[in-house]
Amino acid sequence: MPAMKVQSLADLKAVKQALAERAAHEAAAREAERLEALRRDREKRLFELAVGPVQRLRSHGRVEHAPRGVAPRPLQRERDEALVMREALSDEFDIETLLHTDEMLSYRRPGLGPDVVRKLREGRWSIQRQIDLHGLRTDEAREALGRFIRETHQLGLRCVRVVHGKGLGSPGRTPVLKSRVLRWLVQKNEVMAFVQARPAEGGAGALVVLLRPA
Repeated sequence: MPAMKVQSLADLKAVKQALAERAAHEAAAREAERLEALRRDREKRLFELAVGPVQRLRSHGRVEHAPRGVAPRPLQRERDEALVMREALSDEFDIETLLHTDEMLSYRRPGLGPDVVRKLREGRWSIQRQIDLHGLRTDEAREALGRFIRETHQLGLRCVRVVHGKGLGSPGRTPVLKSRVLRWLVQKNEVMAFVQARPAEGGAGALVVLLRPA
């Protein structure tokens, strides 16, 4: 505390008051420290009573390295690949007795009435998404179609279009991909029915597919 000049009785009273306040602050600080020490000592004793006597471990002299992190497994990809394997689509599946070839090719799952196919042809269901398999090899087209049907069904879509082409560029002008797409679709549990697309929607080069409700 800086020295104060005492020139009158009032100054003397002021000095005494300042000294008293300083002494009170110091006493309060010492009392706070004492209480804090008591609190720490009490917590230490409670800990010792709870866990019993403890002893510091001796240094073993070994160097401890931080544990290496485990590389994350791509679980979702593994599940997707396993699902694709379970849903492998055969090119040899016999569909001759399942297709209806009246004025236009169509298919409906057993138990569905012909009105489902009629409404599908009439465009009662709006096409919500499509996939174009042009230019894909057979294995690529099979995988792409399986994934497309699975994902659109999971999204809750009901009507999609599959463009397979008319096969005019194939050897012998035979629509090889089209016949395989028919086989693949019949094997998909998500597919309820399909019809050849109307001329404005691709005609003989595309199919309109009705999916089960998700």
